[in-house]
Amino acid sequence: MRGIGFEWQVAVRFLREGRFQSVLIIAGVAAGVAVVAYISALVTGLQSNTLNRTLGAQAHVVVAPPEEVVAPVWPRDGDTQVLSETQARAQRLRTVANWPALQRALTQRPGIEAVSPMAAGPALARRGEATRAVAITGVELALYDRIVNLRDKLVDGALRLGPGEAIVGQTLARDLGVRVGDRLTVSTGTRSDTVRISGLVDLGVKDLNRRVVIMPLRAAQSLLDLAGGATQLDLRLDDVWAATTLSAQLARELPYKVESWQETNAQLVTALNAQTISTRLIRGVVMVVVVMGIASVLVVSVVQKQREIGILRAMGTTRSQTLRVFLLQGALVGTLGSMAGVVLAMAMIKAFTTFVRGADGLPLFAITLPPGMAFEAVGITLVAGVLAAIAPARRAARMDPAQAIRL
Repeated sequence: MRGIGFEWQVAVRFLREGRFQSVLIIAGVAAGVAVVAYISALVTGLQSNTLNRTLGAQAHVVVAPPEEVVAPVWPRDGDTQVLSETQARAQRLRTVANWPALQRALTQRPGIEAVSPMAAGPALARRGEATRAVAITGVELALYDRIVNLRDKLVDGALRLGPGEAIVGQTLARDLGVRVGDRLTVSTGTRSDTVRISGLVDLGVKDLNRRVVIMPLRAAQSLLDLAGGATQLDLRLDDVWAATTLSAQLARELPYKVESWQETNAQLVTALNAQTISTRLIRGVVMVVVVMGIASVLVVSVVQKQREIGILRAMGTTRSQTLRVFLLQGALVGTLGSMAGVVLAMAMIKAFTTFVRGADGLPLFAITLPPGMAFEAVGITLVAGVLAAIAPARRAARMDPAQAIRL
């Protein structure tokens, strides 16, 4: 009776004899694991979808000239009071000095995947009697596509920016009554140009779809009278969450305004952090409930099996073997419950993606249970089951054989 097989046989037999209790606790563990796995997958999918929508239309880090400010009046000595009024200065389009050299330097920097120059400014788009205020976005298409993955947002036409061509938001096209192949006039007050629409895009943000006009960089520079300048450099990083650190480093090194997507979307980041903390709290509470459930069932099992434990001890079973019997019970309950819980979580995810639909009839967002998350749930529950079994196992191991048999 010295091999681990003996403890295994006794643990399985005890679970079989208390079949109703065993089924209940395994079902309870399965429900807890299913809740943890499902909520984790749901929040992960929601956050991923939110980030994709947010970052799908903007860069991870933006390098732009600093805003123009008015210096305050220098105070005079003595008690002389000076009445003055300082007004904010009207902002004008400013460019990044020697941006090609800065672009090359940033491209070679570790962690930066792509750098795209942009010439952006306000304008008016006119088609017949219809006029809309728009934002000109002059880019080098190949580089800009790497920043926002523009080809996946194309809904009509071709992803092409030849001379005299432009890509516009689908809402703007509807407002102006134009489609692919039509022409519209874009003017900035002093200059104007007629462009042919080569494609329509859906950037995922209604306001952007209503205002964006994407043009070749040189055409935008000419319209905005920037003489070869770029109003900003858009950066895409290998790790999206490294944007804050990199922007802080660049702000110390460059005489420009450097802003990460976290700074631009501070409220979104706060909401994502709150979701993460809430998910961890729920997981912790559920795991505490699982541990308490396993421990309570094993305590009852020790009380019910006192006579059997006394007989086993009288037959030569050691304290360590008795201890391992109940530890194995906890491990079995945790493993079986967690595996059943993972299957239940997958069924819940399948039901969500099948029956919960948006207004367009498509799933709201993709939800999957990664293998790593499933193995993590099984491993944590297994450890929780063993930890829950420690107190009942020690109680059984300390039991006096003679007294247990008399009970």
